[in-house]
Amino acid sequence: MKKTKETPKKYTKKEADLHLAFELSQKTWRLGFSDGNKMRFKNVDARNLEQIQEEVGLAKERFKLKGDIKIVSCYEAGRDGFWLHRYLLKCGIENIVVDSSSIEVSRRKKRAKTDRIDARKLLMMLMRYHGGERRLWSVVNVPNENDENERNLNRELEALNRGRTSHRNRIRGLLIQQGLEVKNPSGKRFLEELESLRTWDGKELPEDLKARVIREYERLRMVEEQMCFLRKEREKRVKSAATSSFRKVAQLRTLNGIGKTSSWDFVMEMFGWRNFRNRKQVGAFLGLTPTPYDSGGSRREQGISKSGRGRIRALSIQIAWGWLRFQPKSKLSLWFAERFAGGGSRIRRIGIVAVARKLLIDLWRYLEYGVVPEGAQLRPEI
Repeated sequence: MKKTKETPKKYTKKEADLHLAFELSQKTWRLGFSDGNKMRFKNVDARNLEQIQEEVGLAKERFKLKGDIKIVSCYEAGRDGFWLHRYLLKCGIENIVVDSSSIEVSRRKKRAKTDRIDARKLLMMLMRYHGGERRLWSVVNVPNENDENERNLNRELEALNRGRTSHRNRIRGLLIQQGLEVKNPSGKRFLEELESLRTWDGKELPEDLKARVIREYERLRMVEEQMCFLRKEREKRVKSAATSSFRKVAQLRTLNGIGKTSSWDFVMEMFGWRNFRNRKQVGAFLGLTPTPYDSGGSRREQGISKSGRGRIRALSIQIAWGWLRFQPKSKLSLWFAERFAGGGSRIRRIGIVAVARKLLIDLWRYLEYGVVPEGAQLRPEI
């Protein structure tokens, strides 16, 4: 039987007149244009908006598109953030930001990869997406400028906390090289303790080593002072209740087991601006959902998907353990005690992930609909 060559699907102008895909890099951006039949690729300087407008105009002329036409575009989420998305919307271009991990790629061991190939791939997938394949990839939920700005305080605290840990470990490491150990390298009396330290043979610490430790201690103190300032600023904003996000933080704190840090992080990273439509989306957001592998005769469980922000996922696990402690009479805690508490450590670890997922869903319902988790105890607003 003679094989017939499949003709590529042509996308009609009912969806869009011009498709535009951005392949972003540090110095040069690759732009891909298509009217549904032909393609055109051009390079522009990174972040040069005038060149982008010029190339859009040239693409219209090349494809003989006149008048007020509909333009759709896309680019991968990454270092450039969302400013380009807002600019394109202001220009009347319907843009979407795509999750990079959801873009389909070849499974071959070796595959060609260039900016032109990537731009072509994005362009073809954009046409398929607007042609009706809505599940083709994952579209990022872009926050507005105010919501994005509110996340800076939270993420700066996160970065400072990592820096504090690094400074502490560096001080301990330098002293351990001399056979010495300190309990609290960030204490106010650390310098006095440092002067009294002696090496194994009773000698004082070498001068350069001591000076290095002192400078490291000063950097550590500066980081802790900044963290203290940011925590005070955080509490000031929550008390002001100036925005819906701040009010949600205060609302979460009325639940026993939800503290200052966890309430702020959950709202700023999850519940403050993301529009979850159902409980499945809440559970899947931080990658706490199972990922089964069922193909032919091979069936196994691969664990949770671990998508989303890892630190917030780890925080949800910590809060789940705290929930069992501070809300022992809640329905969720009783469920864990009945199903997992009597098992081994592995079973309890599996159970606590389920508790974390269910707890996030309960917190979402509490914030969105005012439904208090069953059996949970409330405390006065802070």
